Amino acid sequence: MTKRIIAFILALALMPVFNTKRADAAERMRGVWVCTVSNLDYPKSGTVNSAQLMKEADEILDNCKSLGFNAVFFQVRPAGDAFYKSNIFPYSQWLTGSQGTAPENGFDPLAYWVDGAHKRGMELHAWINPYRITTNGISLDSLAFNNPARLNKNYTIHYTNGNYYYNPAMPEVRQLVIDGVMEIVNNYDVDGIHMDDYFYPGSDIEDDADYAKYNTAFDNKDDWRRNNCDLLVKGIHDSLAGKNVAFGISPSGIWANKGNNPLGSDTRGFESYSSIFADTRKWALNGWIDYIAPQVYWQIGHNLADYETVTKWWADTLASSGTKLYIGIGEYRCDDADSDSVWYNGAEIRRQFEMNKTIPKVGGEINFRYGSIIKNEALKKILASFNGGAVPQEQIQPVTQAAQPVTSAPVKIEEPTVATTQAPVSVPTTQAQPSVPTISKDDIVVYLDNEMVIFDQKPIIENGRTLVPMRAIFEALGMEVEWNNAKRRITATDAEGTLIIMTIGDKVMTADGKIIEMDVPPKIVSSRTLVPLRAISEAYNCKVEWDGVNRIINITSQH
Repeated sequence: MTKRIIAFILALALMPVFNTKRADAAERMRGVWVCTVSNLDYPKSGTVNSAQLMKEADEILDNCKSLGFNAVFFQVRPAGDAFYKSNIFPYSQWLTGSQGTAPENGFDPLAYWVDGAHKRGMELHAWINPYRITTNGISLDSLAFNNPARLNKNYTIHYTNGNYYYNPAMPEVRQLVIDGVMEIVNNYDVDGIHMDDYFYPGSDIEDDADYAKYNTAFDNKDDWRRNNCDLLVKGIHDSLAGKNVAFGISPSGIWANKGNNPLGSDTRGFESYSSIFADTRKWALNGWIDYIAPQVYWQIGHNLADYETVTKWWADTLASSGTKLYIGIGEYRCDDADSDSVWYNGAEIRRQFEMNKTIPKVGGEINFRYGSIIKNEALKKILASFNGGAVPQEQIQPVTQAAQPVTSAPVKIEEPTVATTQAPVSVPTTQAQPSVPTISKDDIVVYLDNEMVIFDQKPIIENGRTLVPMRAIFEALGMEVEWNNAKRRITATDAEGTLIIMTIGDKVMTADGKIIEMDVPPKIVSSRTLVPLRAISEAYNCKVEWDGVNRIINITSQH
C-alpha cells in the first residue's frame, strides 16, 4: 500500500501543471474590451447586489470563452474610481450607483473577474484610464469625499468640455497613477495593466504656469507635454519590473501623419503625437511597454486613414522591436449599420481579420467592445470562426461585399416630418434649398471658425441649451450625415473616422463608442431635426463660447 501511495505521489509530481492563464506566450492574442464606463458592458446598471454582479460577470466571461477569446481587458478605473477594493480610489458610481459605496457582502469585482477568467483559461488585464476624473460635466464637489481629486483639487485641470482631468505635468499626479497601478498588481493576480488612448485631453489647456514651474529642458511646450507623458509610461514600466505582469497601451491608431512628420504614416487623420502629446511610437521602440494595440477603427480603403496603410505602418515601424503588436478592432462601427455600409453584419471586420493574418508582425487583435459583439449574431459567428470558438464554420455566411472608400463630400439629406418605415432617404445635392430666414436681434447667431453658419430653421433654446438644425451644423463641421427614418437615428462621420450617433428623443449620444448624456435630446421642429449644439461641438472636440449680450455662439474647431 505504501509503495502505491509513493508511486501515486511521484506520478502527480511528474504531471504537467495546467496553467489557467494563456498557456502559450506565442499564442495569438484574441482579446476583448469589457467597458464599465457609463455601464456600457458591465454591470447593466449600478447595484450593490453582489449576487447580481456575480451573475452578470459569469455571463460575460462564459460568452467570452465560448467565442474563443483568450484575454479579457476589464475596465477597472474608468474615471478616477475603482472596480476593486482600493485604499486610493473610491468605488465607481457605475459599479454600485453611487461613488464611494461598496458592494454588499464584501464583494470584490476585480478579484471575482480575475478568478473567473483564469478558471476559464483566459487572461485578465486590468484596464485603467490614467487621467480622466469626471464625465458629463459634474463638479469635483459631487465626487466621493475620499476621492483624491476632491481632496487635492490642485491636481486637476478643468478642460473646455466641462470635465476634470488629472494634470499630467505634476509629479504628484504621476505618482498617484503609479501607486494605483502597483496597488492592483500587488493585490490581484492580474495578467496585465492596460491603458487606453486618453492622455492630455487636448492642446487648448491652460498650463502656462505649469510650464514655467516644471520645465527645465525643453524649448517648446509640445515637447515638454510629451515628456510628461513619457515620464508616466516609463515610471509604470520601471515600477512593474520583476512583477511578471504585461504592460500595454492602446492608443489612437495614427501616431503622426507623414505630412507633419516624415516618420509618420501616409494618412491625414487625428494624430496622437501632436493632438494629445502621446509619443506612442517612442514608448514601443524604447521597450517601455510590452505590447501596443493601436485602435485602427477605419475601414480598408478609407481615403484619409486606410486600415491597411495604418496597420502596415505599425508593423513596419515595430518590425525589429521586441514590443508586441496587436490591432484594436472597432466592432462598435457595426452597431446598427445599414445594409449599404461596409460594416454591415461585420463584413469589414472579417476582411480586417483576414488581412491581419498576412502581416507577420501582427500578433492578434483586441476587439472593441463586448457589447457590440454579443448583440450581433453575424459578428459572433465571425469572431468565433477566427478565434476557434463554439460557432461552427459552416454557420458563417460568405461575405462578398467589397470595401468602399469614404469620401469627404457631405451627403445632403432630407428629414421627414413624421416617422416612417422606409429605408434611409438621400436627396441629390442639386435639390433646391429652402430660403434662409431673416435674422433679427433676438435670434441666436452661430459662428464656426469666424464664419457664420446659415440655418434654414432658426435655433431655439430649450432647458438652457441651444438646439440647431442637424444638417447645417454637421456639414459645417465637415461631417457626412445620414438619417434613418425607421430608427429615427442620426449618424455623422468625418474623414478622420469620427462617428457620432444620436436618436430623436434620446438624451444618450454615442461619440466614437463612448456614451455622452445630453441635457436635452434631439427633436423635430417644423420638419427639421434640431440637435443640441454644445453636445455636438464638444463631442467633435470644439471649443464653444456663448456671448449672452449679443446672443452669439462662437465655435472654434480643433480638427
